[in-house]
Amino acid sequence: MSLIEDLNWRHAVKAYDSTKKVSEEDLDKILEAARLAPTSSGLQPFRLIVVENQELKDKMVKGALNPEVMRDCSHVLVFAAWDSYSNEKIDKVYDHHTDVRELPRGRFGSYTDQIKQIYGAQTPEQHFAHTARQTYIALGLAMAQAAELKIDSTPAEGFSNEVVDEILNLKELGLKSVTLLYLGYRDTEKDWLSQMKKVRIPMEEFIIRK
Repeated sequence: MSLIEDLNWRHAVKAYDSTKKVSEEDLDKILEAARLAPTSSGLQPFRLIVVENQELKDKMVKGALNPEVMRDCSHVLVFAAWDSYSNEKIDKVYDHHTDVRELPRGRFGSYTDQIKQIYGAQTPEQHFAHTARQTYIALGLAMAQAAELKIDSTPAEGFSNEVVDEILNLKELGLKSVTLLYLGYRDTEKDWLSQMKKVRIPMEEFIIRK
């Protein structure tokens, strides 16, 4: 199938079959798609927490808008962004870049000095607003890869960030949760959306040509 066919197939699943689990092989492909997502300055200022432990999911349920979906899905992916930028974080990323490319450390010093100056003039709140936006690119690619594998997914902002952050100890990692992605296989009897037509704004209204 083509990517367009895969995207037409997928929808935000409203009920999962708790007896069906995503294989490690397929999960790894979804995670790799997210890891390969482009990010501003190549900093990858977020991490992806994979929650498959049922006890953890049950604890997180109290902060979920759709608790049954979180409870019954196979895996919960938590996209968590850096709470702020720092010179140390930027240097660590670019040291990795130069090491992998077998270049001398500091090869991109003029550029990193520039972005350090930009972020240095901003507040931690501005930093998090920027790092959080980066996660959505990875979220989209993860959903697209899941669709290609015929694995269902549900993106979610309807949850308590405070509950998730506390349960997963994200503050200690310098992270804050941004969005969730539920993965699994739909329960066709309970998933009321699965039998409905996919609805989007018509192309002629959605696209504005100049």
